[in-house]
Amino acid sequence: MSAARRPPRKDLAAMIVPVGRALVAAELPLLREHGLSMWAYSVLLGLDPEPLRSQAALAEAIGADKTRIIDVLAELEARGLITRTPDPSDRRVRLLALTAEGVRVRDAAQAAIQSREDALLSRHLPPEQAAALLAALSTLSALPAEALGAP
Repeated sequence: MSAARRPPRKDLAAMIVPVGRALVAAELPLLREHGLSMWAYSVLLGLDPEPLRSQAALAEAIGADKTRIIDVLAELEARGLITRTPDPSDRRVRLLALTAEGVRVRDAAQAAIQSREDALLSRHLPPEQAAALLAALSTLSALPAEALGAP
C-alpha cells in the first residue's frame, strides 16, 4: 500500500497568473481614467519625489527594458509628472523624480485600484483570509527573484 497522498492542488503559478491577468485587465480602465498606461503607472510607483533613481535603475526595478521606458518617461515628463535631471556625478545619467502632480496622479490611481481590490476581496473572502492573502503576497513580492526559484 502506498502512503496517503495529499489532495492535488494547482501549482502556484497556475493559480496566480490567471488572477494577475484578470487584475491587470480590471486596472486598465482605472488607469485610463487617470491618463496612464500600465508602464506609466509602474514608473510612477517606482519613483519618489527626490531624484534617486537613474533610468537604468528604474527599468531594472520595474522589470522593464530601459529602452522600452524611454518614450514613457518622455511622456510623463511632458505632462509634468516626473523630472529628469543630469546626475551631477555623471552627466550622461539622468536622475528621475516625481513632481507634486506626479505624486497626486499616482496616489489617485493607486487609491482607485486599491478600492476596487478591497471590494473584490470583501466580496469573496472573509476579512481574516483577505488579510492573510495580502500579508503572504507582500512577503513573497518582497523576495528577490532568485529566492523564488530556490528550493
